[in-house]
Amino acid sequence: MDDLLFIRQLDLSVPVDALRGWHFRPGAFERLTPPWERAIVLEPMETLADGARVVIEVGIGPFRRRWVAEHELTATGFVDRQIEGPFAFWEHDHRFEPLDEEKSRLTDVIRYRLPFGRIGRVLGARFVAQRLDRLFRYRHAMTLAMLEEAL
Repeated sequence: MDDLLFIRQLDLSVPVDALRGWHFRPGAFERLTPPWERAIVLEPMETLADGARVVIEVGIGPFRRRWVAEHELTATGFVDRQIEGPFAFWEHDHRFEPLDEEKSRLTDVIRYRLPFGRIGRVLGARFVAQRLDRLFRYRHAMTLAMLEEAL
């Protein structure tokens, strides 16, 4: 079954090194988690590096689920992949690109598959797409506000 795809971009008036550095600082996940999301970091990463893992507990309806993500550094940023969690597959590519010396672009590319095959896709695709849209509207608004305020 084909992967589902979510892409969101944000252009910022900050240099790419500032954008990248902000995401690599400890606590980035917590800074970007909306107050309505029931996500608790159980085992944080010390440093964002190849092979670094984070363990999070997420709320899915009335249930709680453990989510383990492993990270890989890339030429343009980093990728986190679900090792254990609520999706059949999850890969989130965080890309930081310079637009010029003072501007940059953040691109989030998420490829994912829902559990339970076709039934999961039919019943959950719209819900997950809406949840991702709301989540990344918040995350990008927070990134913009915090980074541009800091400079």
